[in-house]
Amino acid sequence: MAELALQPLVMEGAGWADYGLIDSGHGRKLERYGPYRFIRPEPQAMWSPRLDAWDAHAEFVPGSDEDGGGRWQFLKDVPRDGWPLSWNQAKFTAQCTPFRHLGFFPDMAPVWDWMRAMVAGRDDAQTLNLFGYTGVGSLALSQCGPVTHVDASKKSVAQARANAELSGMADRPIRWLVDDAGKFTAREVRRGKRYDGIILDPPKFGRGPEGEVWRLEDGLPGLIGDCRRLLDADSRFAFLTVYAVRMSSIAIGGLLAEHFADLPGIIEHGELAVREDGREDGSAGRLLPTAIFARWRNA
Repeated sequence: MAELALQPLVMEGAGWADYGLIDSGHGRKLERYGPYRFIRPEPQAMWSPRLDAWDAHAEFVPGSDEDGGGRWQFLKDVPRDGWPLSWNQAKFTAQCTPFRHLGFFPDMAPVWDWMRAMVAGRDDAQTLNLFGYTGVGSLALSQCGPVTHVDASKKSVAQARANAELSGMADRPIRWLVDDAGKFTAREVRRGKRYDGIILDPPKFGRGPEGEVWRLEDGLPGLIGDCRRLLDADSRFAFLTVYAVRMSSIAIGGLLAEHFADLPGIIEHGELAVREDGREDGSAGRLLPTAIFARWRNA
């Protein structure tokens, strides 16, 4: 039966040709997205920056309230309709969004690698991507079999489909669904469906396509329970990430342990983090934590 590992893990991401964490500190971070550099708020960067000055194309200036808001301040020319980037075989459009993001979450790169490793060598693995955003994770999983991609945002799903076209993966077996994640998962349980793997990246707060209200602390336990019902002893993984909440990875690990205790395997938890680019003197960059995670793996 699946046991909860007590020791937290760190899933460390590093830069690649089209992305890098250049520097961080004083509650901000400087990143490169292809040929452009951006400054965004990062409360966990409590240390001092290593560089004396940051040269950026734009900076996101946050609003005055805790619930978000803010605007981009453009310092140099940036294509407002976006520009192409890639990760492995997946290509996608990066863009300055009103929510401070740039069209994908680079700290998820080690998660995408891990999921593919869990179903490696398969071309029939049935996987589910809840809160799938712009689809890079779905494109990564699609090389191993059919993917069901669910997001409440019609705009995000349209961008995910466009990213599949850009990647030359439009013919991959991916179902693109605009739906409320909780309602969809509950329907799949009633239909008797099963999956080999599930990834879910729920927001702290959100609304479904028909105005459904999502609050993480209220909705997550039931959603995890339904996800468990879509997996069985032959399934390979479940992966949960949580951003921007005052919560421990032990808490979400314990939630998975409650629901997954009757399955084989192990439940692990910890933090996602991105390492800064290396320095000219050869020293390694610092690790910047970005989110907590919990995962079940049948291995």
